[in-house]
Amino acid sequence: MNNPATNTTSRRAIDIVNASLKRRYARERRFRWLGATAVTLGMVFVILLFADIILKGYTAFQQTYIQLPVELAAATIDPDGNRDPATLASADYMKLIREALREQFPEVTDRRDRRLLTSMISVGAPDLLRERVMADPSLIGTTQELWILADDDIDMLVKGYIDRNAPESDRRVGDQMISWIDKLDAEGRIAKRFNTIFFTHGTSREPELAGIAGALMGSFYTLILTFLLSFPIGVGAALYLEEFAPKNRWTDLIEVNVNNLAAVPSIVFGLLGLAVFIGFFGVPRSTPLVAALVMTLMTLPTIIIASRVALKSVPPSIREAALGVGASPLQTQFHHVLPLALPGILTGSIIGMARALGETAPLLMIGMIAFIVDVPKGFTDAATVLPVQIFLWADSPERGFVERTSAAIIVLLAFLFVMNLAAVLLRRRFERRW
Repeated sequence: MNNPATNTTSRRAIDIVNASLKRRYARERRFRWLGATAVTLGMVFVILLFADIILKGYTAFQQTYIQLPVELAAATIDPDGNRDPATLASADYMKLIREALREQFPEVTDRRDRRLLTSMISVGAPDLLRERVMADPSLIGTTQELWILADDDIDMLVKGYIDRNAPESDRRVGDQMISWIDKLDAEGRIAKRFNTIFFTHGTSREPELAGIAGALMGSFYTLILTFLLSFPIGVGAALYLEEFAPKNRWTDLIEVNVNNLAAVPSIVFGLLGLAVFIGFFGVPRSTPLVAALVMTLMTLPTIIIASRVALKSVPPSIREAALGVGASPLQTQFHHVLPLALPGILTGSIIGMARALGETAPLLMIGMIAFIVDVPKGFTDAATVLPVQIFLWADSPERGFVERTSAAIIVLLAFLFVMNLAAVLLRRRFERRW
C-alpha cells in the first residue's frame, strides 16, 4: 500500500523542484537577454562610430580643382631657351596661373579684388605646375587647359561645408568670391577630382596639400623593422621557455614577468625608449629605427605568449616520434614541432603587429610627433606614423583637416582590418586539428 504521508512529501518535493526550475529558467532567459542586449548595443555603437567616421572622411578622397587656360610662356619659364632645370625650377609659375585666372574675370581691376581672386588658388598650385613642366619641357610655349588646385576654403564651399545662407561675417568665403565660383561652375570649370595628393604627399599646414604618404612610409618602415626584430626574438624565447628551460623559480619568475609586460601601459615603453635608446645609446629620435625598437619591446610579450600556446598545442606524440627515430631535441623542435606550430605563431605575430600599427602614446615620447613634410627614404630618416599623423591633424582648427583626419582613420582601420583578416585566414588555412 502507498503511504499517504510519503506521497504528500514526494509531491511537495516535486513542486519545490518545479518552482526552482522555473526560477532557474527565468534567470537563464534574463541572462541570455542581457547578453544579447549587450552584444546588440556594442554593434550599434560600433556601427555609429564607423558611420560617423566615414560620413566625415569620405569627401577627403576628392579635391576641388579649377580649370584654367594657362599660357606657359617661354619668356617667363625659360627666357634663355636652354631648358636648364635650375632655370625651369626658379620660374614664376604663380604669375602664369594668376594671369590665366584674371583672363576669366577681366572686369576685376581693383588691386584688392585681384588679390582676393588669386586667393582662390592653392599656394601649392605653382609647385604642382612646376613639377609638370619639368617632367615635360615640351609644354613650354603652349597654352594648356590645366586643372589647378583650389584653396581649401573653396574646396569646403564646393563640398557644402560652408553655409551660403549664413551671414557673410560668419563665413570664411565672402559673397563676391561665391559669385566668382558660381560663374566658373556655370562654365564647367569647377570639378571635384580624385585626391591623389592625399596619397602621394607628406603633411602640410595647408589642408588641400596635406597627405599621408610620409606617415604611411614611416609606418611601413617601423612595422618591417619591428617584425624583423620581434619575430625571431619572440619565437626563440617562446621555444626556449616552453621546450628547453628547466622548471625552477627563475623560469617561473621570467614567465610571470612576460605575462605582466603584456599588460603594461604602452606609454611606459615610450619612456623606456626615450631613456635607454635615445638617452643612453644615442639612437636618432623621430626615426623608424627608434620607433621599431620601442614597438619591439611592446610586441614581444604578445608574440611570446601566442608562440608558447601554439607550441603547447602540438601533441607530445610528435616529439616522441621524432626522438624515437634518432632526431636530436633541437632537430625535433625545428623540423617537426615548430612547423606545426607556425600558423598559431604567425597569427599571434600579426596581431602584435596590428597593435603596433595603431599605437600612438609611446611614439609621442620618442619624437615621432615632429612636423615631417618629406617622405622618409629609409630607417634613419625623420618620419612620423599614421596614428600620430591623425593625432596632429585632429588638433588643427581648419575644417579641411577634419575630413582628412577621418579619411586617415579610414585608411588606418582598413590596414588593421586587413591584418586581422590575414591572421584569421592563416589560422584557418594552416591550422591542424589533433
